[in-house]
Amino acid sequence: AFAVAGLGSGLTEAVVVNPFEVVKVTLQTSQSAFTEQPSSFVQAQQIIKTGGLGFQGLNKGLTATLGRHGVFNMVYFGFYFNVKNILPVNKDPNLEFLRKFGIGLVSGTIASIINIPFDVAKSRIQGPQPVPGEIKYRTCFKTMATVYKEEGFLALYKGLLPKIMRLGPGGAVMLLVYEYVYAWLQDTV
Repeated sequence: AFAVAGLGSGLTEAVVVNPFEVVKVTLQTSQSAFTEQPSSFVQAQQIIKTGGLGFQGLNKGLTATLGRHGVFNMVYFGFYFNVKNILPVNKDPNLEFLRKFGIGLVSGTIASIINIPFDVAKSRIQGPQPVPGEIKYRTCFKTMATVYKEEGFLALYKGLLPKIMRLGPGGAVMLLVYEYVYAWLQDTV
């Protein structure tokens, strides 16, 4: 149930955030000077004008974003809550803190390892194409297959270490804050 709920939250999140991801990646990969860049709103308008609202425009890379967020949240929440419910609670508050932190760290790390091929596909689809005016990367699984075929298996894991360094500890902190705020609210409200 935790994994399915995580999947649902990730898919919903992906649909909501993908247009912002497209604008962000477009601005980040622009060769123009920062002072010459349009605002995010103007950039979004330009994307809609040239590509529309669909998969060539504001929702470019949606399939990869669905995979990235859906898979991450499914593994992250599924692993965390299932393992947390199996491992015995420690009566020592410091050790209990470490238990939850460790489970959160492992959850974020495993989820990152499993979902990074989707992240690579998303970056390839939403970023600049190798040949200007020619779309090489269109859909999630075709992009993964192309990357694998042309660059090898490990290319699907480019950027894994920084991702783990961000989402391993970040995942642990997020779940710890959730756990302790939830417990505090239960006690005080």
